[in-house]
Amino acid sequence: MQKKNNARRVVASFAVLASTAALAAPTSEVEAFNDYWSPGKPNPRVCQSPLLVGTPLGLPRCMQASNVMTHLQNLQDIASLNNGNRASGQPGYQASVDYVRTTLERAGYQVRIQAFPFLAFYPQGPGSLAAVTPQPVQYTWEEDFTYADQTDPGNVTAPVVPVDLALGLGNTSTSGCEPGDFAGFPAGAIALMQRGDCPFGQKATNAAAAGASAAIIFNQGDTEDRKGLLVATLGEDYEGGIPVLFATYDNGVAWAGTDGLQLSMNVDVVRERTETFNVLAETRRGNPDNVVMVGAHLDSVFEGPGINDNGSGSAALLEMATLMSKAHPLNKVRFAWWGAEESGLVGSTYYVNQLPEEEKQQIKAYLNVDMIGSPNYANFIYDGDGSDFGLQGPPGSGAIERLFRSYFQLRNAPSEGTEIDFRSDYAQFFEDGIAFGGLFTGAEDIKTVEQAQRYGGTAGESFDPCYHTECDDLTNIDTEALELHGDALAFTTSWLSLSTKMIDDEIAAAAEQSIGTMRIQQIQEKSRWGHWIR
Repeated sequence: MQKKNNARRVVASFAVLASTAALAAPTSEVEAFNDYWSPGKPNPRVCQSPLLVGTPLGLPRCMQASNVMTHLQNLQDIASLNNGNRASGQPGYQASVDYVRTTLERAGYQVRIQAFPFLAFYPQGPGSLAAVTPQPVQYTWEEDFTYADQTDPGNVTAPVVPVDLALGLGNTSTSGCEPGDFAGFPAGAIALMQRGDCPFGQKATNAAAAGASAAIIFNQGDTEDRKGLLVATLGEDYEGGIPVLFATYDNGVAWAGTDGLQLSMNVDVVRERTETFNVLAETRRGNPDNVVMVGAHLDSVFEGPGINDNGSGSAALLEMATLMSKAHPLNKVRFAWWGAEESGLVGSTYYVNQLPEEEKQQIKAYLNVDMIGSPNYANFIYDGDGSDFGLQGPPGSGAIERLFRSYFQLRNAPSEGTEIDFRSDYAQFFEDGIAFGGLFTGAEDIKTVEQAQRYGGTAGESFDPCYHTECDDLTNIDTEALELHGDALAFTTSWLSLSTKMIDDEIAAAAEQSIGTMRIQQIQEKSRWGHWIR
């Protein structure tokens, strides 16, 4: 046994040294490596070799976008057979869990299905909004108004009462943030409030406490880019009990200036306490006190099949886990498919919070893969060192970012940092001080001219025009992005499965510099925009 372990360490050391040499190679040698990564399908028997799938050079070679697409086809089929989605709490999500579990078990893994409670929220149909008096007007769904995320259902016709509005460019609205804003509010009326200063859920809760039968929150309008619709979430802990809509700034201004306005609104949603599941598996081999964790959310939104968001990350993770079942890592690798990410990162947050402190300390790194096939893609890497956006991840996160960046350099591919905005499943790992990193190819944000010049694609359009919609299907995947990012994930995971020295060194240096207090202060600052305004 000792001889076998020594042999594994020799192989691991060789693999890391070979990879390090490759990263330091001049451009001509880098171009030679490009021929190695994905020129065509490798011999399947070669990818059964523990040596090849257990190294930072071999595992990406065996990660083929065609195999990842096979998993995506199966996830698409699941959605098509289950009302067009794979949302948590819905039959399509349960079928997705079963597919991942079965695939992992066939590869030899022992699979853990972790149940957790969550508040299921999904629309049953479009909402309606109309003026009854002084003149009948019908407003357009998803153009003039939309549901506030986590609203309660309801059908209300009532007078509209503005609440402490502050209109115009440059305003500093605090509408509805304080109970005192509702002094003299007539019970049963619809509260008309404005975005600004405090969470949406706080505004709606105050309105309900003042006797409002419903609420409409419109965009702030303090700048030109804060006038349209957005996904405004009330938060999972919202307990106001009244229906809430979000509307455009221009409509809010018009309603506020209309005497005798009475609106009729219908919010057709389901909001109920239930449970859903995370899927967890880990390599049989590797040091259990030095765990490298890799995760992707498995659920889609209710509106569509979620093939890019986040079938792409889930499928790549599943393919990589299948390949790594033959590997001999020195550090244990744990894989996670999270549930209810689209409901507010519920599954990953539950997982981290229920871990005993001793087990949290065993997790050396968390790698997050959320959307890696965007059709108008860019190569984004989480800004772990804070050099691009100012907020550093926990110690070790900078090392992970550098490792990802080194891989893109090895492939002679451009990359750039993306902001730590707490909109994906790394959030709770960050809060608990666990080093993290990950990949992203873009969502609803608009590609710039500079980015189009670097990556190709179309400037002035979003990275994923089908983000959170019905058209996020199998046609919404760029296979080149899927191949490149799948390979980058495999490279970084394999490297850390053999050595976390670069993370260890950064953690040790950070401890000497005593930067923990600054990080905690930064975490506290993120709550307003990270969780409540999405």
